[in-house]
Amino acid sequence: MSTNQVSRRDFLRVSGLAGTALCLGFYFPSSAKEAEIVNTSGVPKSEVELNAWIHIDTDGKVTIFNHRAEMGQGSFQSVPQIIAEELEVDLKEVNIILAQGNREKYGSQITGGSSTIRGSYKNLLKLSATARIMLITIAAKKWNVPITACYAESGHVLHKASGKKFHYGELVVDASKLEAPKEVVLKKISEYKLIRKPLHRQDTPLKTNGTAIFGLDKKLPGMLYATVERNPRLRGIVKSFDASAALKIPGVTKVFKVRMGVFNTFREGVAVVANSTWAAMQGKKALKVEWDDSGFEHINTTEIYRRQQEDLQTKEGLYLKKQGNPDDILRQEGKTIDVVYQTPYQSHSCMEPVNCVAHYQGDKVEIWGPIQAPEWVQDYISGQLGLPKEKVIVNMTFLGGGFGRKAFMDYPHEATMISKEIGAPVQVVWTREDDATQGPYRPGISYRCQGAIHNGEVTALKFRMSGQNNDHWRGGKTDQANRSTSEGFLKPYFDSIKNISFAEVQFETPVPTMWWRSVYASTNGFAYESFLDEVALAAGKDPLDLRRQYLQDERCQRLIDKMEEVSGWKKRKKNEGFGAAITECFSSTVGQIVKVSKDASGKIKIDQVWAVMDCGWYVNPDIIRAQVEGSIIMALGAATIHEITFKDGLVEQRNFYDYKMPRITDIPPIEVHIMENDADAGGVGEPGLPAFAPALTNAIFDLTGKRIRKLPFDLSAV
Repeated sequence: MSTNQVSRRDFLRVSGLAGTALCLGFYFPSSAKEAEIVNTSGVPKSEVELNAWIHIDTDGKVTIFNHRAEMGQGSFQSVPQIIAEELEVDLKEVNIILAQGNREKYGSQITGGSSTIRGSYKNLLKLSATARIMLITIAAKKWNVPITACYAESGHVLHKASGKKFHYGELVVDASKLEAPKEVVLKKISEYKLIRKPLHRQDTPLKTNGTAIFGLDKKLPGMLYATVERNPRLRGIVKSFDASAALKIPGVTKVFKVRMGVFNTFREGVAVVANSTWAAMQGKKALKVEWDDSGFEHINTTEIYRRQQEDLQTKEGLYLKKQGNPDDILRQEGKTIDVVYQTPYQSHSCMEPVNCVAHYQGDKVEIWGPIQAPEWVQDYISGQLGLPKEKVIVNMTFLGGGFGRKAFMDYPHEATMISKEIGAPVQVVWTREDDATQGPYRPGISYRCQGAIHNGEVTALKFRMSGQNNDHWRGGKTDQANRSTSEGFLKPYFDSIKNISFAEVQFETPVPTMWWRSVYASTNGFAYESFLDEVALAAGKDPLDLRRQYLQDERCQRLIDKMEEVSGWKKRKKNEGFGAAITECFSSTVGQIVKVSKDASGKIKIDQVWAVMDCGWYVNPDIIRAQVEGSIIMALGAATIHEITFKDGLVEQRNFYDYKMPRITDIPPIEVHIMENDADAGGVGEPGLPAFAPALTNAIFDLTGKRIRKLPFDLSAV
């Protein structure tokens, strides 16, 4: 803890204002380990700047600022639930606000990598406990009793013996003068009243009664609307355009060329500005654009995978990890396996289409929208426009899904450039077709997996992946292996299998790629966990027994025990197929078991999915179950229903009619179990996805003897 002292003059000036508050700042430097009391020096006389995580006004009203985006994953509930626990306030009485993008106040606000809770929960607990202790200290002084004679409850400090009490608002003025204690004692897990309880989400009423503000809901005085006709081949440029027909559409006011940044490249298009979204869309349809698509490859899906597999057979690649000498072991006599797995390109396909509101005002620009990474938007736009970062103001709205797509800078940059051109605020709306055909996408990847078995023991594993490296789009080094090559593969395997290597065989296309839910674990997990089933078969071992043998970590052992217990793994019957997979990402481990059978017509049906999550310390079990269920449904679609394909450089899918989603009738019963322990918190929003596809295909093999190594596959045709 560190404390910024407030002078008596500053305190008296601020405390004389309406809405006096104790503002506790929660500051995340790169180490993400420091909490501090916010200094109120320099606050304008007309207002108290709300640059804090916890704001308690003199009426006792508590406001909590959520620093991360809320895109369905539950931060709008979980962050306040943590703070309310140690602060001792009723969550239903707390006002929750989405914080404005401000790295100086909040540190990293990037919502990705399932990092919101695991990256901040310890500091949130300390911060709120600090506030509680300071309030109790003031109450004890007022009563002239020991601090130990007082306690906090429901936004009040009470004296145990007499029952006297103050609400927090009566204490904040004096509490704001205290130096924060350097150490505070946090509650034990057994003492929690709110944390680890399935509390109803605070954003649910807002989203059901229509008061939640999503990007598309944002309106500004004088705001115009725009759509953009973008080059369908991703890297082409505008050769010419005819706007005459578009300008005849009632409401269309202006048509001009625009370009937006796509990481380290630019994409060109023609913007149509109008007084309504509908008019802008009709104007876009009336445009005539001629494109220059020269100078880059017009890629085809079949060619992508042909080249990847050829490279995997002829190139060693760049090693990310290597221990022992798997190559020598694989060359020796014994049983070896050498197979290739393949995963497709995928669209994010968020329920809420991409959109953004921007208002360029010469010396500053303000942005509103469904944004996962406000600081990246600030960095990029300030660099492109030559503005100080503090002059790029980013306001996060609720997101109707994100999955990594809305941590991108392209759509805020495009909206900013359109606003600059027209000299007015503008809302830019992408159609579903824009989203499907423009990307960016999860990269399609091929894997070559090799293993050696001697006397029933695994003696070597060698993995190579060939697929686009998302880091390269951001200027990452091309002489280093993809840092995510081994993502999803559990670390304890390295302790028990002495010869292992992971390498990347580099592969590039003009297709823009980026993070997708669980990032590379979503593709790696399918290859690596499917391959371990093949290894188990070759070694003559039960698939879960093999994992138990080589995952000696205590938490893994307990997770496998739970998987066996809830699924009845050891009581499997004939005509039932059971498949297992265990993956790790973002500091959480998830084991899944899928049970399949054949229906009366002989087609495969999924009877049940059991998921066991070990995410360490956690906040709300209902949110965990919802996130795991959603991850499994998303994984089901990616494994069996949809993919993005390319022909002559064009994306072939355009909307949900040809990029179909799972329907409610496709969803099997899903049972989620949470491991109880006090280990450090892991992620929740993404780790539930990677294990499903391999567990499903392993179950199908168990039932039919058919090994599936290429996704997606048609479940009805197996």
